[in-house]
Amino acid sequence: MARKHDNYASLSEVHQSVDTTSLKRTGWRKILSFFGPAYLVSVGYMDPGNWATDLAGGSQFGYKLIWVLLMSNLMALVLQSLSARLGIVRRRDLAQANRETYPRYINYALYGLAELAIAATDLAEILGMAIGIQLLTGLPLIWGVSITVLDTFLFLLLQRLGMRKMEAFIIALIAIIGISFLIVIIMAKPVLSEVATGLIPSMPNNTALFIAIGIIGATVMPHNLYLHSALVQTRKIKRDDAGIKKALKLNFIDSAIALNLAFFVNAAILVLAATVFFKTGRTDVGEIKQAHELLQPMLGSKLAPILFAVALIAAGQSSTITGTLAGQIVMEGYLKLRIAPWMRRLMTRLIAIIPAVIVILINGEENIDSLLILSQVLLSLQLGFAIIPLIHFTRDKKTMGKFAIKPLTIVVASLITAVLVYLNIWMVWEEASAFFVSSNNLVWKIVIILASIFFIGLLIVATVYPMLKKKKIITPAQLHPEASSLQQLNIPIYKKIAIALDFSKNDLKLITHAMGQGNEKTSYVLIHIVESATTRIMEKETDDLETRKDQEQLNIYIQQLKEKGIEAIGLLGFNDRAKEIVRIIKENEADMLVIGAHGHSGIKDLLFGQTIDAVRHNLKIPVFVVNV
Repeated sequence: MARKHDNYASLSEVHQSVDTTSLKRTGWRKILSFFGPAYLVSVGYMDPGNWATDLAGGSQFGYKLIWVLLMSNLMALVLQSLSARLGIVRRRDLAQANRETYPRYINYALYGLAELAIAATDLAEILGMAIGIQLLTGLPLIWGVSITVLDTFLFLLLQRLGMRKMEAFIIALIAIIGISFLIVIIMAKPVLSEVATGLIPSMPNNTALFIAIGIIGATVMPHNLYLHSALVQTRKIKRDDAGIKKALKLNFIDSAIALNLAFFVNAAILVLAATVFFKTGRTDVGEIKQAHELLQPMLGSKLAPILFAVALIAAGQSSTITGTLAGQIVMEGYLKLRIAPWMRRLMTRLIAIIPAVIVILINGEENIDSLLILSQVLLSLQLGFAIIPLIHFTRDKKTMGKFAIKPLTIVVASLITAVLVYLNIWMVWEEASAFFVSSNNLVWKIVIILASIFFIGLLIVATVYPMLKKKKIITPAQLHPEASSLQQLNIPIYKKIAIALDFSKNDLKLITHAMGQGNEKTSYVLIHIVESATTRIMEKETDDLETRKDQEQLNIYIQQLKEKGIEAIGLLGFNDRAKEIVRIIKENEADMLVIGAHGHSGIKDLLFGQTIDAVRHNLKIPVFVVNV
């Protein structure tokens, strides 16, 4: 269920859930408690969308474009460190900061573009995983795409287990990718001295330039900037200058290590393509499937293509988890709208799956790589709208104080932005010019012109508005609003308290806690939900043995309470636990609910742990949760 919220804590379910200030954490344990967010970010730099550009660059130009990967990695490190700085110092993610700065119509446009970038990312991940499944099992691509929907449940399970376990899972997937490519590279036996020559900048021709732009566009991703600014807030740090400075330093180290791992994976793909394909004259290999098919005959090993497919699946799976988190951050930050995680995941996935399924059904599996390239172009076009505001926010001394970025960093970040935006505009201009020459379709020409005007106009506004803005930018480097005055304390008196019972040993604890909230004039509503098979069909008309026994148990409780002089009634609900509890409470106008939390974890939590959230979101009265 979707709802508006005023809590500005980014990723509130895990906000400050990792305590780096604990006295139990010392030495390396304390340092390692900061590490983790950058690894979740780094998977976006090695997702399946990068593979096609890396393969094309290596097979067509050998090792000559490795320097482009290195340059992209350095760009990413600068930008991700700015994103982390924003989250640590201002305790705002990029979406929240944008919402507080830009007018509503600009924010809606930025939100739409951010969602488009996330959908494009998810599209690349879906296709990558589906191709990996097909290469490993032989399943048709359409089935592989359908199977990817199931990872929604994996994401929910990881979210329930907590931030550190999610980070551990992602690191494990990164290890699978890295080890797989390390083994394949050892099999390929590249000459390291030749590989090193690729670090010298060179650009053989326009085709190489186009692939280089694709590599940069596929490497630096806009959704990662939203993501990193939120993930660093999962760490609880000391809010003094020394604590913030330490957090900035350790998060930079975390980013450097994680992004270098991503660089290794991308470089490994390019080196593999250069060694196996370019050096043997196969300069036409630019597709993932084609590369997979050629690995076995060229390396003489059945293991190489298997490891290639496994790494592809791991890359897609790891990226899809972080893409969902980015979607949650963007929606909550821009719209102040929170929806159930499973709904958010399914929404993102279906938006990406629909175009993939349509292309496969209409054109078959041959055009899948062109869809992958399209996803990277869409991503590349969004970069400016994430980077430009980020630079504005991190340079602002009013909100960042002494932790505002220095002039040299501003110049470097601005140059990176200028390069990326220029390359994007150049790429769009080249593609649009070719289309205008070759096509007579007037409608599409008008659409391209209007989209270009919108794109450039929004880019100018995003750049200029924060500098021209007259009114003061909100500067809330605090999680909570100003404390209320405690001069007048109006102690609430509860006249009718509802208690959700499950007819177990926990009932005594729930009833006694409820009594503690009431007084001698309080009456109580005892609620139990019957969930027998019959209730699914007949609901309140049910008269089976379980229903009669449940009513008898309620009557026993009521009689015992009346003997103690306590007024109580007992009511049964049927089938849907959360909806029935809400209905009974509203019909009986109870002014407090006491409900038990069973402390499930893992899969049990997914199955049984949803009642409390569903109930409290639909009630406007206090909900007292007792850990039973």
